[in-house]
Amino acid sequence: TLEGHDAGINCLDFFQGGDKPYLVTGADDKMVKIWDYQNKTCVQTLEGHAQNVSAVAFHPELPIIITGSEDGTVRVWHSSTYRLETTLNYGLDRVWCMAHCRGSNNVALGYDEGSILVKLGREEPAMSMDSSGKLIFARHSEIQQANMRQLGDNEIKDGERLTLAVKDMGSCDIFPQSIQHNPNGRFVVMCGDGEFIISTAMALRNKAFGSGIQEFVWAADSSEYAVRDFSFSKIKIFKNFKEKKSFTPQYGADAIYGGHLLGVRSTNSLAFYTWDTLELVRRIMIVPQKVYWSEGSELVAICTEESFFVLRFDQSSVDAAFENKE
Repeated sequence: TLEGHDAGINCLDFFQGGDKPYLVTGADDKMVKIWDYQNKTCVQTLEGHAQNVSAVAFHPELPIIITGSEDGTVRVWHSSTYRLETTLNYGLDRVWCMAHCRGSNNVALGYDEGSILVKLGREEPAMSMDSSGKLIFARHSEIQQANMRQLGDNEIKDGERLTLAVKDMGSCDIFPQSIQHNPNGRFVVMCGDGEFIISTAMALRNKAFGSGIQEFVWAADSSEYAVRDFSFSKIKIFKNFKEKKSFTPQYGADAIYGGHLLGVRSTNSLAFYTWDTLELVRRIMIVPQKVYWSEGSELVAICTEESFFVLRFDQSSVDAAFENKE
């Protein structure tokens, strides 16, 4: 017997992952509780609904818990951190039921005034490919590897489905929302839920990890990387997996971009800094979405919502300007 709710329990669901003996319950006390049914203990209580909780579910594909209430809202919680991710309100009065389909991110919600089908998250897996064609991708928390070179020199049509031999690499301690190889392909970083894990690309052996971050980017030097932490404005630079420097950009930091120079986006501009000294190279009054460097770092493409610009970069001119203190 699991005791803890102060009013009648309306719904429950079991965790379907297999590695946690958990179930979730919703009750008339407006609370949602996660239980360890082997130890008979309450792991977490989720508060926020204003009326009776009428439907709960562990999503079978995503690391989320979905709860519905007679207050008309559906709340989405992270199943590991128990953080509230989002609140949905479609104005259809009380929520009574929900259903999900294994293999899909779709969730069906039933209300007093009708029903609705919503898609949560993205169904495309996080993935990265190095310059040799080795592909690493995630299926939930499971990491898999394939090699595009196995296709040989056969002609491939656009949109053609490819059959690759897939190798299981094991599971990741986080749910990867993005995966990036470093420039030489030796290491790969997996980011998700405000955390990152750097592993060897071949055997997936962990080399470094961190938490409390918003973004992660690699430098052109494969041993160097930067993170933007949850303070939004502070950026930390790492070299050989050890923190080297940190700084707070003068113009703020809404996003960062890797490459030959460290790019920092503010509300109305893009600033480029050197990785070694963090000196400002140039500030451009533009708000980019992406920044791409060419392989030789001679060209950089700055992409906005409506257009893109290609600039030429001359390292000797930058060195001369620094030397002359221009």
